[in-house]
Amino acid sequence: MKVSVNWIREINKKYQCSADPMPKGIDALVEKIGSQLGAVEEVVDVGKKYRGVVVAKVVSCEKHPNADKLSVCMIDDGGVVKKVRHDSKGLVQVVCGAPNVKAGQMVAWIPPGQTVPVTIDKDPMVLEAREIRGKVSNGMIASLKELSLGDDHTGILVIDQPAKPGQPFAEVYGLDDYIIDIENKMFTHRPDCFGMLGIARELAGIQGMVFRSPNWYLGDKTISTHKTDNQLLSVKNQVPMLVPRFMMQIVKNVKVGPSSLGIQAALARVAVRPINNIVDITNYLMLETAQPLHAYDYDKVKALSATSKAQITVRMARRGEKLKILGGKEVTLGGQEVVIATDRLVLGLGGVMGGADTEVDENTKNIILEVGNFDMNATRKTAMTHGLFTDAATRFTKNQSPWQNDRVLARAIDFVIHESGGLPARSVYDLKSKLAPPSQVKTKLGFINDRLGLNLSATQTKQLLENVEFKVEIGSDDSLRIIAPFWRTDIVIPEDIVEEIGRLYGYDHLPLKLPTRDHSPAKLNQSLVFKNKIRQILSSAGANEVLTYSFVDSSLIQKAGQNTKDAYHIRNALSPDLQYYRLSLAPSLLEKIHTNVKEGFDKFVLFELGRTHIKGVLDEEKLPKELDRLALVATKNYSNQEEGAPYFAAKKQLENLLHGIGIYKIRYEPIDSKLDKQWKVTAQAYEPKRSAIIYHKDEVIGLVGEPTQVLKQILKLPSFTAQAEIDINALLMQTQPPTYYSLNRFPSVEQDLCLRTSINLGYSQLTDFILKSLGDLSKGHGYTHWLRTLDIYQKPGDKKLKQTTWHVVIAHPDRTLTTAEVNTLLDKVAAAAKVKFKAERV
Repeated sequence: MKVSVNWIREINKKYQCSADPMPKGIDALVEKIGSQLGAVEEVVDVGKKYRGVVVAKVVSCEKHPNADKLSVCMIDDGGVVKKVRHDSKGLVQVVCGAPNVKAGQMVAWIPPGQTVPVTIDKDPMVLEAREIRGKVSNGMIASLKELSLGDDHTGILVIDQPAKPGQPFAEVYGLDDYIIDIENKMFTHRPDCFGMLGIARELAGIQGMVFRSPNWYLGDKTISTHKTDNQLLSVKNQVPMLVPRFMMQIVKNVKVGPSSLGIQAALARVAVRPINNIVDITNYLMLETAQPLHAYDYDKVKALSATSKAQITVRMARRGEKLKILGGKEVTLGGQEVVIATDRLVLGLGGVMGGADTEVDENTKNIILEVGNFDMNATRKTAMTHGLFTDAATRFTKNQSPWQNDRVLARAIDFVIHESGGLPARSVYDLKSKLAPPSQVKTKLGFINDRLGLNLSATQTKQLLENVEFKVEIGSDDSLRIIAPFWRTDIVIPEDIVEEIGRLYGYDHLPLKLPTRDHSPAKLNQSLVFKNKIRQILSSAGANEVLTYSFVDSSLIQKAGQNTKDAYHIRNALSPDLQYYRLSLAPSLLEKIHTNVKEGFDKFVLFELGRTHIKGVLDEEKLPKELDRLALVATKNYSNQEEGAPYFAAKKQLENLLHGIGIYKIRYEPIDSKLDKQWKVTAQAYEPKRSAIIYHKDEVIGLVGEPTQVLKQILKLPSFTAQAEIDINALLMQTQPPTYYSLNRFPSVEQDLCLRTSINLGYSQLTDFILKSLGDLSKGHGYTHWLRTLDIYQKPGDKKLKQTTWHVVIAHPDRTLTTAEVNTLLDKVAAAAKVKFKAERV
């Protein structure tokens, strides 16, 4: 926010609002702003650019004897410029090429030795006395462009304000100014501080001065009903929830041209380019009051309407509609924008920018002034979607008050009459919903002092707030009833008042006392501790952790066999390749395999801990649920038949992790349609016949298996590639502390057990039976046992049978077992398997 100190001074002086905002100089003011209002990014001394430029009176103007388009002027500078040659009458000779120069004019003269203001920031041009066609010219009489006040250089600037020869030119139009650039984000919750009027009020408040807004701003212009002339204009508001107030008024017979030099100078000081008197008025009042305005060419609006009168409707955009905005850019609307339209086409984006089809130009005769109030969230979304970060959008996204619309419209009408000679229509169109009254907050003086560490009296508190136009009533028990002014939409709760008092009193006045601190160690975050344990277990097994983006391209979702309709779409994505929240982690890891293989890594395991989001999967508050997941992929880019199917490589890593966190009793089932949505969506990236659902105590905790053939081909994955994805929260709920066993003093006996079974018999079903049988038989003898699967083998051409081999370790804590004892034990296990599954021992 660029703040003009002279503009603030003008408001205070003209309307007797407050005292001088800079009683101790610019440095003290900047320090005060930085400590109590907002961070100052830059201070620009505007007057430095105009030093040496003085007011001069053109006493005579004669044609140049040797040039048709030049004039020889004698000017009076009051004798203030000493190093320039004056004639006997104290006049200075200047050659001028402007067609509008005349005797009697007050002009801006740049003497020899001074730099032309417009060139200071580029390639400085220092003037000197030189001869032009036989006549010496001492410096130049300047145009708007040379003074850096506009683009017009067809003629000289003729001063239209009271001025005297020799007076510094900067004083005439307030150019002896300082521009204080305050960081915008400091005012995120303060819409009033995006206007000079609001800043003037704050500067008074933080310096302990009383501020009273001008009568034109405080006076209520709202009339309950307006007689509107529907023969000229029809105005409708179809979205009152998003546009709580929308005002319009027609002004006829305006004369469009340059605005007065005072307005042009004010705009130029804060880096706003003057356009014409109508557009400059809307910009000037926006900068003064923080309320954006817009002007339409009435006749263009009427021509674009289907009936004989102009039609204006505030509505939601229709998907696919197009709008040519100011500047000529064409935007395609998505259907979520608030637009201003006729019954035929869109005229502008509500709260953001007007359209080129109805802009005011030199041919405009009649105008419509609009002062609206647009929902901050809808405005922000529109601005972000189309990348239009305009001054209007900046202000509307701060939650502007609708109560100032009528006041600003009335002031705009006065400016238009003064600047363009227009005639305002009697009809004022005021479409408003039920407006919320200014907020009232009740609190206690003790509540404020306790939080600030102060001992302010009720009278002091009242004075601080009333300085910036709050209304305060003090109760008998030091209770406070505070009514916020209508422009303070940020005041809602007692804590807002605490913040206001602290800021106005000065944070540097707060007592420097350290708060009592508890030195107890912070409670461990079990989720973080658990995730670190997962990392340690997987890393120690040779896996490598990677971090991928939480956002993915639609193409990756589709490659994984998933549907983008299940994913949340980011409208303002950082990149076209990062437009969707990912549905699962594994595809992002699979995408990294080919790159690593190309770099020469033939065998590796990658894992990632992250979050996924799926439409329709909601938490207890009906918000999108953050699914904490662990994904891992295992791959090998060479052939080794001994390693078996890739499924088992991922399963091995997974079981090593589960055993490390104390989860043993898991089972694997084929993927079916009974999965809930979050796992059904994840399973779309898995080959059904080569993958499994992971259960623990009848709860689905994840998936393991191979990617689909389509996904393998598209991502150029090695044939030996498998993946797994686990619910971290489910693991955290089921994890158990480690169980310790004493080492056997006696040697164990190790044997292999191989059973031939039907191909239809599940591995987990058979293995669980073997473990149970070993456990039942070992109890009576005090044996301890371990079981590890070696392989699952199916002979070529045999489509009915398969062979499963386990490595069995048997031991006893008190003696050495004999081979005969172990053989007997395994014979009984095999016999039980034959009865149960018709399994044959091999």
